[in-house]
Amino acid sequence: MLKDTLKRRAEEYRQHQLRMGTNLNSVILAPANSPLQFPITGFTIPPITKSVIPGLALQAQKRQVYKVSLSVKSGVLSVEDVLDGQQVDGQGQSELSISSSSLTQLNDLLSRVTYTSSIYHVRTSDLVHFSFEDHKAMFPIMIRRPSVPVLYDPGNDNSDINSQVTIITKTFLRYKELNVLLQSIRKFYPNIKIIVADDSLKPERVSGNNIEHYIMPPAQGWFAGRNLAVSQVTTKYFLWVDDDFVFLSETRIESFVEIMEAVPELDILGGEVSGNQYYFSFEYDEGDEVEGGCLSRLKGGFHQPLPHFDGCILVDGVVNYFLGRTDAVRKVGFDPFLKRIGHSEFFMDGLGQLLVASCKGLSIGHQKHRSRGKYSYFRAQKKADARRKVTHHFFKNYLNYIKF
Repeated sequence: MLKDTLKRRAEEYRQHQLRMGTNLNSVILAPANSPLQFPITGFTIPPITKSVIPGLALQAQKRQVYKVSLSVKSGVLSVEDVLDGQQVDGQGQSELSISSSSLTQLNDLLSRVTYTSSIYHVRTSDLVHFSFEDHKAMFPIMIRRPSVPVLYDPGNDNSDINSQVTIITKTFLRYKELNVLLQSIRKFYPNIKIIVADDSLKPERVSGNNIEHYIMPPAQGWFAGRNLAVSQVTTKYFLWVDDDFVFLSETRIESFVEIMEAVPELDILGGEVSGNQYYFSFEYDEGDEVEGGCLSRLKGGFHQPLPHFDGCILVDGVVNYFLGRTDAVRKVGFDPFLKRIGHSEFFMDGLGQLLVASCKGLSIGHQKHRSRGKYSYFRAQKKADARRKVTHHFFKNYLNYIKF
């Protein structure tokens, strides 16, 4: 059984590398004192589109004849507007050579060299090999299908928090706690939209101004509910809260938004729950293609302070009280396989995709624990669940070792 699992996992990882990787994994060094001029980075073009390669030139001492060659793997090369008598061989092919007795004329021809990818792909690359005598160079062409921006209109009044943020939560068998949360939100934010995802065994009515209550099949789980709630957000940001939190006078959503607007690279900003500014970082070693990687969660680990904001630090994961950039979080999503125990796993999936920070002073309260009854039974992770979870990460995240 393990042999079959390893085989399937290896094949899925191979396909993942094809989807996400490029052939630019090797370090490319520009040779010292090369007479070849070329764009080492920044040249990006759409697929199946002819584009002039910028900056190609030769800087060389006097020769009787100057000859350069270019070759690519996944496209064709041409020189635009070639006149009779000009020495250009390989027009419209993957290998192109240009020669001239005049360096000025050669550079004029080089300034008109075009590249066209021959295979349609939305995210790939090609490598150009460029040579003159014993001098060789290599540079990348990034091939990208331009993506359409996804923007959220905050409305004419930037001070209106209701048009910028939706509060979302997931509930299961905790209607008393949920109602306390909702009442506390309405005390400070009477009109803000609230989304509740509910997979309780016997759903109860949740009503109120601007509240959307989504009933799920029973016990679908933590991350499935998060996915549902986030899928219904129509604002630029959402504030995630647990159903047993309580808003305080210090719970100011505006402070979250102020920081996120000032640092648009941020995707998630976490706060404090009852004074606990829980955050963590990851140590991740990709490992090799046979064994897979190693991942460790370091509680209290952070990368560096967030510039210009005292008390804020850059981390990999935060407490269950955070402001999320809606489009960024949707791209990562919440794995519905994780039903009972799951929090760090979202940040694992977002590692390298989400820029995360945690700030002191962005506070919310936590209700006192009541007798949980059935809730505790469903909330607790069984040994079989733990084994399935580890097996899941072994395959899905291509991990050989994981430590929470």
